[in-house]
Amino acid sequence: MNLPKVDIVKYRNWWFGISLFLTIPGIIGIIMCLVEFHAPLKPGIDFTGGSIMQYEFEKPVDLQEVRDILEKGGLTGSQVQQAQIGGQEVIVMRTKALSDEKQDEQLKRKLNESLGEKLGPFKVLSVDKVSGIVGPELLQNGLLALFLTFAAMVIYIRFRFMIDYAMCAIAALVHDVLVLCGFFALMGVLFGTEVDSLFISAVLTVIGFSVHDTIVVFDRVRENTKYIGSKYTDQVTGQEHKKTFGDVANDSVNQTLARSIYTSLTVVITLLALYFLGGVTTREFVLAMLIGIASGTYSSIFNASCLLVWWREFKSKQKNFKPATA
Repeated sequence: MNLPKVDIVKYRNWWFGISLFLTIPGIIGIIMCLVEFHAPLKPGIDFTGGSIMQYEFEKPVDLQEVRDILEKGGLTGSQVQQAQIGGQEVIVMRTKALSDEKQDEQLKRKLNESLGEKLGPFKVLSVDKVSGIVGPELLQNGLLALFLTFAAMVIYIRFRFMIDYAMCAIAALVHDVLVLCGFFALMGVLFGTEVDSLFISAVLTVIGFSVHDTIVVFDRVRENTKYIGSKYTDQVTGQEHKKTFGDVANDSVNQTLARSIYTSLTVVITLLALYFLGGVTTREFVLAMLIGIASGTYSSIFNASCLLVWWREFKSKQKNFKPATA
């Protein structure tokens, strides 16, 4: 099925405006996280250290009761979630790190006694401890991977296309990262959502997906540049014009539009199934992927090519500009 032709380049200011509408609240959320948590996003146990405990109770329990028990036991700010493991309902508790191991053991012993007294018998499935030393190392390696990814993409796109193509592609990627990180920053401020090492994996996956889509569009633009200057008849006015770079870019985006949308839809459908049926433990990772894929598809279609056209027109005006002489 062929999609109707859309004059994307003509309404580029609208697309840029929508991007600003999506990124500005996220930037505000990142600033709020920096003030409150001293980090651009609320860091999870993977970065700050702590414990992840999975308990299976014989009877259904209320999550709020578990939170109250943790609060009274001195583990304030803990996260409590319900998950399905092997067809059984499991309570997953994420608690903060403690500097003293003896104090940590005492708190867990008191916690087990309180849970047993108020909620009934339970079975400890797993207790995983993340060291506070591992957190900074994970964060440093994640940021390094992000930087190397951007650098490798600039080199590749510069080699395959031109430097302005590379800069526009990176600008689209920065947009995607800002939208994704900004959304989770707002969730961290409003709902206490934390990010872990899986979030970095989601960001890197989104970057790869987005740049792949952008390269497909740019490759078609490069193929169609041979038609710049060729004559065509406007179907609305009936007037004859010569094709500009903007016309070629618009035709190229429309030629790849169906492919981009259909490819993204197949990924989104799979992610939606994972989000609703995959359990609690991977839900935030899948949500990050959903937001990133949607943003990446949008930026590849509406931002990257329009930004390239705007830059080419700006450079063309600078070349043709002749300052007035006295």
